[in-house]
Amino acid sequence: MSYVEVPGAQVPIRMWADPGTVEDVAMQQLRNVATLPWIKGLAVMPDVHFGKGATVGSVIAMKDAVCPAAVGVDIGCGMSAVRTSLTANDLPGDLSRLRSKIEEAIPVGRGMHDSPVDPGGFHGFATAGWDGFWGRFEGVAETVKFRQERATKQMGTLGGGNHFVEVCVDMEGSVWLMLHSGSRNIGKELADHHIGVARDLPHNQGLVDRDLAVFIAETPQMAAYRNDLFWAQEYAKYNRAIMMALLKDVVRKEFKKAKPTFEREISCHHNYVSEERYDGMDLLVTRKGAIRAGSGDYGIIPGSMGTGSYIVKGLGNEASFNSASHGAGRRMSRNAAKKRFSTQDLEEQTRGVECRKDSGVVDEIPGAYKPIEKVIDQQTDLVEVVAKLKQVVCVKG
Repeated sequence: MSYVEVPGAQVPIRMWADPGTVEDVAMQQLRNVATLPWIKGLAVMPDVHFGKGATVGSVIAMKDAVCPAAVGVDIGCGMSAVRTSLTANDLPGDLSRLRSKIEEAIPVGRGMHDSPVDPGGFHGFATAGWDGFWGRFEGVAETVKFRQERATKQMGTLGGGNHFVEVCVDMEGSVWLMLHSGSRNIGKELADHHIGVARDLPHNQGLVDRDLAVFIAETPQMAAYRNDLFWAQEYAKYNRAIMMALLKDVVRKEFKKAKPTFEREISCHHNYVSEERYDGMDLLVTRKGAIRAGSGDYGIIPGSMGTGSYIVKGLGNEASFNSASHGAGRRMSRNAAKKRFSTQDLEEQTRGVECRKDSGVVDEIPGAYKPIEKVIDQQTDLVEVVAKLKQVVCVKG
């Protein structure tokens, strides 16, 4: 489909979703974003739903301004995936051991490594820039610096909520490794700090929603935020890379006879800011629950823990600011899902997947998400499908 245009105060709202199916509170958030004086464009993805400040599934392009709440508190959250040389025939009938080995190697929830992971110990891991990355930690917000030890031990950990590690099989029988995570607690602390700073700035006092407070160019607050933002985005990328290295090690050990090899990794942020140029203007493009889908860009659009995911290639649609959806998108809140569904429902909806099936993950049940196939069908002018994956193992935070 192509987009539907809804009138907005400063810019039209381009929607790759049926406006009639979007929650009223999410539509109001979009209208609020469209009132910002600095905005130059707003694109809405088919997985759009209510979020803090700005909707999840929105792409906001601004001139000389950025809204930290529109990035989200998990700065740099995103996906990584890699196809292996293994096939479905290489997998054992009982996948519980493989799941346990993954959980042993990659801490989940609030867990962390006992000591920082040394990336130099991984086969083929690109360590160039690693020391410089940590050296730049000295330049982040003073209120967060005391968290460095925790940040180093959480590097290479999954976190909780909708974060996951999966082993998947595509339609041709190839085995893929895939994971979803971000900048862990350090990214959240940096985001919370800067959102608080932005809310108190004089130019934000007249906004329709104080959660949409922005930093503007050539101010010390903007400079500080950009520094911490880009550092946290790099943290998130390293975090996924180290988890993938840990995951590959598990697979090498568990499938020693098959001698698995791995293709080039696909990695994409879906909560981040990028400097991009459109219509002759240098803009700050915020994707909150959206991936970059420039021409030829590979991306990952996951469904829920029982439905599968898609590897896609961007078509470079500038009307969407070269963007696409980041996943299926929730169709109900976590609390609503817990009230509506039971562990028996979870078992039924994740049949055939080796995963947790307890009350602690009922809020992540497939029924709480939009149908991923419909989400893909609504953005055929944004991406083309490269592969469809179905998970056989899912490790949840």
